[in-house]
Amino acid sequence: MALHTTFQVGGPADFLIKARNAQDVLAAAKAAAEADAPCWIIGCGSNVLVADAGLRGVVVQIGSDMASIEVDGEIVRAQAGATNEQVAEAALAAGLSGYEFASGIPGSVGGAAIMNAGAYDGEFRDVAVSVVCLTPEGELREVSAAEANWGYRHSMMMDAGYIVLEATLHLMPADPDEIRAKMDDLRERRTSKQPLELPSAGSTFKRPTGYFAGKLIQDAGMRGHRVGGAMVSEKHCGFVVNAGGATAADVLGVIHDVQAAVLADAGVQLEPEVRMWGF
Repeated sequence: MALHTTFQVGGPADFLIKARNAQDVLAAAKAAAEADAPCWIIGCGSNVLVADAGLRGVVVQIGSDMASIEVDGEIVRAQAGATNEQVAEAALAAGLSGYEFASGIPGSVGGAAIMNAGAYDGEFRDVAVSVVCLTPEGELREVSAAEANWGYRHSMMMDAGYIVLEATLHLMPADPDEIRAKMDDLRERRTSKQPLELPSAGSTFKRPTGYFAGKLIQDAGMRGHRVGGAMVSEKHCGFVVNAGGATAADVLGVIHDVQAAVLADAGVQLEPEVRMWGF
């Protein structure tokens, strides 16, 4: 799984299926259920930490074969495998604004829908109309924005074990030059402040109410803290990075050390944003 996650760590999965369409996802999920085996869904693998022992069961990757994007007026329909950058670029080409915030989020539309991805004062729920999902019972279901119950890094689909296959977004017409300028500005802010040069899963911890995780970690003296090949980024303390040859155990060790240090220093319990599989 190190080959399929942005942390570039994680042991082998029993089976990896690269889905070509919704029927492949349905067939894989059904086969896993019949075998009483876990079924794991990944897109870009950008918010996942997989254990060194790997994953038992079936991993289904929804990627480039399920990445079509259609624009109809102010409506954008994107399959779950489309990347956030691809959707933002398609919106730009159509003169539509509203998805710029996600242009630099290193993940797919499916992951953005499940986690209610957000950055720079924008969130997936701000523009989402509905998502088409595969339920654990093997049925296709369209979930409206109201039903999705999007919150901070959370959704009804996450709780219910739904697999997102497609999303419908409502964006607003705007000057393409202004849209591009905003995307360029956000890209520059990310590049200058985030450790994009090293493998990571993005922001490692959720934002505690009333605080910023990165500042809490810095104040607790954990900038640069290292376990094996994993470390708290020197550039942005909210990121745990693979500084070279890290194992999943190294990453988890840094996470636990940071949690303990921040709890002792500020009395705040940091909660990981990264989803941990196979531990």
